[in-house]
Parts: sequence; structure tokens; C-alpha cells
Amino acid sequence: MTPASIEDFRTLARRRLPRFLFDYIDGGSYDEGTMRANIADLQALKLRQRVMVDVSHVDLSTRLLGRDVSFPVALAPIGLAGLYARRGEVQAARAAEAAGVPFILSSSACCGIEEVVAGVGRPPILQLYMIRDRPFMVDLLQRSAALGVETLVLTVDLIMHSPRRRDLRSSLTGSQGLAARMQRAFEIGTHPGWAWDVGVRGRPHTLGNFAPVMPDGAGLAQFTAWVARNFDASITWADMAWLRENWRGPIVVKGVMDAADAAAACAAGVDGIIVSNHGGRQLDGAPSSIAALPGVVRAVAGRCDVLLDGGIRSGTDILRAMGLGAKGVLLGRAWAFALAAQGQAGVARMLELLRHELAVAMALTGQTNARSISPEAVLREG
Repeated sequence: MTPASIEDFRTLARRRLPRFLFDYIDGGSYDEGTMRANIADLQALKLRQRVMVDVSHVDLSTRLLGRDVSFPVALAPIGLAGLYARRGEVQAARAAEAAGVPFILSSSACCGIEEVVAGVGRPPILQLYMIRDRPFMVDLLQRSAALGVETLVLTVDLIMHSPRRRDLRSSLTGSQGLAARMQRAFEIGTHPGWAWDVGVRGRPHTLGNFAPVMPDGAGLAQFTAWVARNFDASITWADMAWLRENWRGPIVVKGVMDAADAAAACAAGVDGIIVSNHGGRQLDGAPSSIAALPGVVRAVAGRCDVLLDGGIRSGTDILRAMGLGAKGVLLGRAWAFALAAQGQAGVARMLELLRHELAVAMALTGQTNARSISPEAVLREG
């Protein structure tokens, strides 16, 4: 099948990946209501079709996360992407660089930041959590700055992991007894393409950014235990002062869903806000990202850029988000599916599909410049 949509990439990823990995990408927390709402609420927004407007030249270029970009998207930080395709973070970063859009490297990536920079030739944006092991944070920040990283994305909505039932059912989390190991072995054995590409050729299966603090190896089991000890549930906006002391570049916070939190973020001096509910993987029952976006935009009142993460599946979704005030969007599952399906080529094709869809959507709504999408592009009820 030649993929023509994000859903097509999802189908291909489901065929290629062992179940426990596909469910890890595809699933959300608890009943997955918020995850579904991210998509449904975006698609429920109607666009205002306009005619007899000169759209002979539609400019998709803009500036996002401190970079000039070819169109208003960035690849969101996704942990363990090196398990979806061989050295997956490097492949995805190469596709993003070729497409002229930012790649945000998860701190829990399989490929460490040094490997990504060496493989791409340009530093990514770095994502980080606030953790108790502050010396490790300082070390990672210093390593990143030395490699030329300019912008930091601080994820603030993962102070503790929310249970994800699919991961329990697939034995990715929970009991790791003989039955669970046999189940995973069966899944790997019935997906030989993945087993050869990633299981054999994609080694080492560690988390490269964390290797310096895990002398016995940064494997998944050790990483999980380390996270349980180190994710800091005591953080407040006052901790931004410590981060500013150790990072001179722009800081963008990801995981803001409430207008009061957005105002507090601005008061703390952040350079950008990403409206995100972690793809519906944390607080099930929270509103969709697109439902939270207008309130955050109003609270920020132009003091910093606001981006949206969650539920983007098409170019029309990008336009919907920008019509409600986002300066651009992050793609999460979209690029994970594409990477798992077809590696770097899949991510490149996915980006080109969304770029074309956005150009068409802008033209048919009379929008000619991504830097100045009119709120009138989205119809409001009443």
C-alpha cells in the first residue's frame, strides 16, 4: 500500500511492529477518552471556504521554536523511537532536516544527542524533564549546549506516569514473569522484518542520553527504575529560576492546558508554550488540546508563542489549530507511525503529504501566508 494519510501509516506500523510496541505508540491512559477527543474535536471544527481570492502564491514558511521553517510543524519528542526503526531518532531527524522543520529529541530517546548530531549534521531541539538528579540535568544541558543546541523544551505534565491499560495487557509494563517474556518473544518472532531491522541491526537498545548515569547500561529496565526514583513531583514555577541559571537559550514548556498555568508560565519568563495533554497519555478526562488552546492563547496575550500538540492528522488540522491562535503544531504519533512503517522515507513522505494538504486548505480558505492565518478561517458556532 502506498500511504496517503496518517491512518495509512498507522495501518502499516501495526503490521510491522510487535504488538507491545504498536500499543505503546497507539495507546493512551485509562479509557483513552482524552486521546480520542484530541482527534475528534479537531475534526469537528469546520473551515470557512472562500472563493475569488488571489491564492496564486501561498507561503507556508514561518518561524517556529527559534528556527525558520518551511511550514509550521515540528516533530514532537517521542521516547524510544529507536525501537520503531533502526536508530529511529537519527532517521526521523534526517527527514525533518531535509523537509526544513524542527526535530525535538526526547531525553528518553534510544539515540543520544551526540549520535543525532553526528548523523544529521545539525543539533536538534532538546526535550527534558525536571528530575531530582540535578547534576545529571546540568551535564546533559552542558553536553547539548556544546553541540550547538539552542532551544530547550521542558515537559511539565509527566511528574508521574499514568497507567496505560494497553501496556499492561501487552505485558510491556506490569508483571515481567515468564508468561510476559514468552508473549513478547512470540510477538517478536512473528514480525521478522522488525526483528532483523531493529532487534538485530538496531543495537544497542539503550537510552543514549542517560548512559552517563547508568554505568551498568541504559537499558529499559534500568531506565524505568531510574525514572521512578528521579521524576520530581515537587517542581513549581519557581524551579524555572534554577533552569535559567543552567540554560542560556530559549525555554519552551510543553504540557500546559490551563489558562492560569499559561499566565504563570509567562510570569516565569518562558519563551513559548506548547498546549498538550501528552497525546491523551496522562490525565484521561482532561479536555482535548484544541479545546484548551483558545483559553491559553487569550491568557498569553501575545507575550510568547503558543503551539499545539495532540491529534494532528492532516493539513486541515494544522490550519484549524492556527485559526484558533496556534503559531504552529507538533506532530507526535504521526511521525512515529510513519517511522515504524517506512523509516526515514516514511517520515519524509508523511511531511510532504501534510505540507501539500495545508497548502490546499489555505488556498481554499483564502489564506495566503502561514505567518498570518486569519481566525475567520475557522467557523464558530452561533
